[in-house]
Amino acid sequence: MDHKEAAQFLASELRLKTEPVAVKFLKDRKDLPEKTRRPSEAMGKRITICQAVTLARVYRWTVGLTKEDLICVPAMIMFGFTKTSAQVSTLGKLFCQVTFSKTPEAGVGEVETMSRLETGEYDAIALTPLQKCSFDPDTVAVYCNPAQVMRLVQAWVYETGKRVSGNFGGKVECTEYLIAPHKAGEARVAIPGNGDRIFSMTQDDELVFTIPGNSVEALIDGLKEAGKKLGARYPVTFYQNFQPEFPKIYKDTGKELGAFE
Repeated sequence: MDHKEAAQFLASELRLKTEPVAVKFLKDRKDLPEKTRRPSEAMGKRITICQAVTLARVYRWTVGLTKEDLICVPAMIMFGFTKTSAQVSTLGKLFCQVTFSKTPEAGVGEVETMSRLETGEYDAIALTPLQKCSFDPDTVAVYCNPAQVMRLVQAWVYETGKRVSGNFGGKVECTEYLIAPHKAGEARVAIPGNGDRIFSMTQDDELVFTIPGNSVEALIDGLKEAGKKLGARYPVTFYQNFQPEFPKIYKDTGKELGAFE
């Protein structure tokens, strides 16, 4: 199954509102796909990584990000786009300064549990709708509602026999849904953080299910099979084999009118 077929299957099977996004971490920006839009050039602006995800999943753009395209400092630290050699302590201190952590030590403790790319490890990130992806993605992210996430989790567990982990902090969650699957080789469920909701218009009902890029076909196989004998699917089919109960006045009136003879 090619990328286009995979994206079309996911969109149809789950009735997705936006496109699954394919992500590639590049050692050299020269390897960005043709017709890539870099925000600093196409828009004349620096943006956040989560905005780039929105441009890919909603606008259906192929977006290229380098440090010159980015403005979100916490994400730039964790994606290796700053000069710091002390990513963990730097972001931990920043978390404390903006009152996301009670103390610098608590901030460092949290950051130590977050996925990151080493400073200078990559030169660019490519993001594009999966259906028009021209590269082998490192990560594929699907924004969806909790019931759709449930089906994706069922599919993943069917194929792998492993339950899906989550690592929630409510901030800089782009590390969790873009970096973690690539680094760990496992699926993740992420709760979009402040940046997603403020800058990239992520809605209150949206979560992110994300997988390593080489696992798309296995995920689709799982969606076809998981819970098939029970009729599991999305939208979830409601149980209808029951007789509703109504208030007594309805029943008495029905009897008077001969409705229940």
